[in-house]
Amino acid sequence: MSDSDRDEPAYTHGHHESVLRSHRWRTAENSAAYLLPYLQPGMRVLDVGCGPGTITLDLARRVAPGSVVGIDPAADVVEAAARDAAAQGVENVRFAMGDVYALDVDGRFDGAFDLVHAHQVLQHVPDPVGALRAMRAACVPEGLVAARDSDYHAFTWYPADARLDRWLDLYQQVARADGGEPDAGRMLGAWAHAAGFSEVTNAASVWCFANQEDRAWWGGLWADRVTASRFATRTAELGLAHERELAELADAFRTWAAHPDGWFTVLHGEILCRP
Repeated sequence: MSDSDRDEPAYTHGHHESVLRSHRWRTAENSAAYLLPYLQPGMRVLDVGCGPGTITLDLARRVAPGSVVGIDPAADVVEAAARDAAAQGVENVRFAMGDVYALDVDGRFDGAFDLVHAHQVLQHVPDPVGALRAMRAACVPEGLVAARDSDYHAFTWYPADARLDRWLDLYQQVARADGGEPDAGRMLGAWAHAAGFSEVTNAASVWCFANQEDRAWWGGLWADRVTASRFATRTAELGLAHERELAELADAFRTWAAHPDGWFTVLHGEILCRP
């Protein structure tokens, strides 16, 4: 697929506060544990689709005195990440606007990194195999490409609620209308092989929200997302749901969060790839 044929990626979630609330919770420990054994001081790291940079800053601390670059297409998010890095005194990291399909623009990232990492990125791009090829090109010959993506079809929860089933169906429709693949987690290994990697390790891990505090946080942010984020406006644009139904879906998340036995797991696929 050529650059001229490739559609621009659309980020299904958008950057509403409820979305960034989730992103800022992410750390290397809870979102990149599979990668931690491979981190070494002095490494050069590229974090693709870094968002607010919480994982990026953790990586920078772990590879110091090495360097980390975080890129994201959203200017406001990149600026906020840079401010947070300065406030926390993390000096071996920088943030810039960037496109996963153009990592080699002007040769700035071509073969420059020991590790190229992406968390929850490939599910949102129209050409994940092309994205992985670009990530590979940004690595040194003996480098490592790492990616982790959720698999929405494999999400599961207790107790059952038909409204949450409806939410999941709606989300998958919206994500695919945006050109993404919400079940990316199960496909990462196949995409990596199609991208030409010689060595691919394929695995999985979960987030689990089960205690009262975690349920309140997860249920609350999704209740806000389904009524106020880009997901809400996109469902209306596509004619998939009306405002009253979205309010019902938000109530379903709050009802789930209040249940003393509530349990919700988010499955992620993970890959570690050598060029």
